[in-house]
Amino acid sequence: MQSGHESNISSVHDSKFQPGGASLKRPSTTAPVVISKESRATLIDVLRNLACQRPDDRIYTFLQGDEQQVLTHRELDLRARSVAARLGEICRPGDRALLLHPPGLDYIVALFGCMYAGVIAVPSYLPRPNRPLTRLESIVANAAPSIALTTSEIAQSPRSIFRQTESPLSQMRALATDEIMVDLSNEALPLRINSETPVLLQYTSGSTASPKGVILSHGNILHNTAMIQKNFPLSAESSTVFWLPPYHDMGLIGGILQPLCTGFPVYLMSPVAFLQRPARWLEAISRYHATCSGGPNFAYDLCARRVGDEEIDGLDLSSWRVAFNGAEQIRKQTLDDFAATFHRCGFRKQAFHPCYGLAEASLMVTGRAPKGDVNTVTVSRSALQRDVVAPALRGTDVCALVSCGEVVGGQDVRIIDPLTGEVCPSDRIGEIWVSGPSVAQGYWGKPEETKEVFEAQLPGESKSFLRTGDLGFLRDGELYITGRIKDLIIIHGQNHYPADIELTASRSHPALPPSGTAAFSFLEESIERLVIVQEFDGRHAPRDLGEILATIRRAVNEIHDLQVHDIVPVRAWSLSRTTSGKIQRYLCRAAYSAGTLAKIR
Repeated sequence: MQSGHESNISSVHDSKFQPGGASLKRPSTTAPVVISKESRATLIDVLRNLACQRPDDRIYTFLQGDEQQVLTHRELDLRARSVAARLGEICRPGDRALLLHPPGLDYIVALFGCMYAGVIAVPSYLPRPNRPLTRLESIVANAAPSIALTTSEIAQSPRSIFRQTESPLSQMRALATDEIMVDLSNEALPLRINSETPVLLQYTSGSTASPKGVILSHGNILHNTAMIQKNFPLSAESSTVFWLPPYHDMGLIGGILQPLCTGFPVYLMSPVAFLQRPARWLEAISRYHATCSGGPNFAYDLCARRVGDEEIDGLDLSSWRVAFNGAEQIRKQTLDDFAATFHRCGFRKQAFHPCYGLAEASLMVTGRAPKGDVNTVTVSRSALQRDVVAPALRGTDVCALVSCGEVVGGQDVRIIDPLTGEVCPSDRIGEIWVSGPSVAQGYWGKPEETKEVFEAQLPGESKSFLRTGDLGFLRDGELYITGRIKDLIIIHGQNHYPADIELTASRSHPALPPSGTAAFSFLEESIERLVIVQEFDGRHAPRDLGEILATIRRAVNEIHDLQVHDIVPVRAWSLSRTTSGKIQRYLCRAAYSAGTLAKIR
């Protein structure tokens, strides 16, 4: 076996974690692995079983323009073992490996190579050239990876982050997994891992100042993928198209791991390809007769707005049976618009599958019943602002909410008053608490946050609950989402924490006072947009106001990859604050909507 390219390096070995012991056991090369409900199966068991029973079946096809890159079960297994053998020479079980591949098959091979080696994968995005590395630096500081896995093109590029002296990766060992050659006479030896062994750290997508690595085990992921398989439902006859990034929980678990666990092929494409031309997603569904595909609400809205009549006429969406929608608030208007736009090319509104989940619960928590309808409720908008579920009294007060479906997989979902810790009555909105086998093991290296978020308990009950931070209510056994406790901003399916955006904005120009910024999302034409309200000293705008606002926009775009829809300059200390001086974002949003902000001229 030929080893891959490595950059210069210093390796870190600080973990004492030994999943299932460090001894190795040679797998059988003839008898397939039988996976039963009673077995403590791992994702490696699933892959080995498929490689033995269906070695030449395609599992992953990556679409790049008119070209296809393909992996069969056997090819994935052999390449992953080869990567694991190389990792075994460098890392110890329980070490972390940063995955810095662009979307594609090399990323998938590296992920399964980590599993074979007992190394915890840390999926991360690949920063754009000349962009700040703040988030990546935070991930590296928290996970303390021993190695970074990437491609030869990235590792050897003169502009590579591995060659930037200010980069946190400049002193880290980098292994180009695409240069590791497969040697059929040399098998990697898998560890005696079990369902409790951590597979990966799924970093929450929003916070750059203090990102949290969700610890997901083999058992967490296998339980969640089994839930998805049953709820959608899916089988070996299914097929899917995915464009979501592989470091996103929906893209990773839903788009890569779930198809493998169910045993059907998946066609993958770059998120950039979709965003540049949304019709590519629908054309792939049409071309490959996909039965299951989906994404965040904004993806459906984008297609309804930007796919032209000629493109629609060339589509056949009649094979699409499960069009799942999750990762951000689901809007009835979006579902109606998409169904009306694509009805003529075979899309059926009954295919919509709204669902709810989060990284801390692996992926999925609730989903529409397989033979059920997409349900909605009409409630009072003003009552919702008081955390009350009540009928609308007048036309302007009407708010339509889409059901995210029933609780699946034997999990336990409760609606809890976040202040009292008591179960809410049916007409009250509260925090969503979840308990079940899909709930992750906690946050990496953050014991206090783990205890607070993952170990909540109700009076008289011994089991622990996950506090999701999301607000909602249950009606007729179905979950409805109404908001987020901490004003989490979700744009294009990505979570962004207001405090991080506010810090970026306030530090972007010396004329800006500290703690005088409010960031929130605002719904306009069914699209979540980012709004920043910025305080200035004095009653009049500075002469260089335009330059300052432009500086804020650039800083937010560079650091958070977000476009600011509107920046409103206001007088100092005019924003609503708590008694401790914290800005109350929800009141700022209400003032913005009502046009009552104290703007400076």
